[in-house]
Amino acid sequence: MAFSTGSGNADVLSEINITPLVDVMLVLMVVFILTAPLLNNAVRINLPQTASTAPPDAVKAVTVSVDHDGKVFIDKREVALDALELELKGLLKTNPELALSLQADETVPYKPVAKAMAAISRSGVSKLSVLTAPGG
Repeated sequence: MAFSTGSGNADVLSEINITPLVDVMLVLMVVFILTAPLLNNAVRINLPQTASTAPPDAVKAVTVSVDHDGKVFIDKREVALDALELELKGLLKTNPELALSLQADETVPYKPVAKAMAAISRSGVSKLSVLTAPGG
């Protein structure tokens, strides 16, 4: 699309004028800045004052560890890999909402970790976290 400059020669103005575009964007930005605080639809209430109570006890997750030799521990207590499932079933009986964390040494072979994970699965634990070290 070309515009004529109005002069007698046949030169065509081939530049795009972005001033109207900038004006429209600034108007939209001002409208957004003014309406954004109004979009908060939270109900403001004054809560009643009561006596303070102790917070509920935080449930600490039980940690299952596999060290570099393939030994299995439940919270620093060594357990035979074959007995892990029975130990976890016993813990589940005392606490049905048992949360479990699994950590393994990075040099341990895959087999003991896989067996530990299978024992955890067979025991019925539904909340399992696998712990790793942060980093890249």
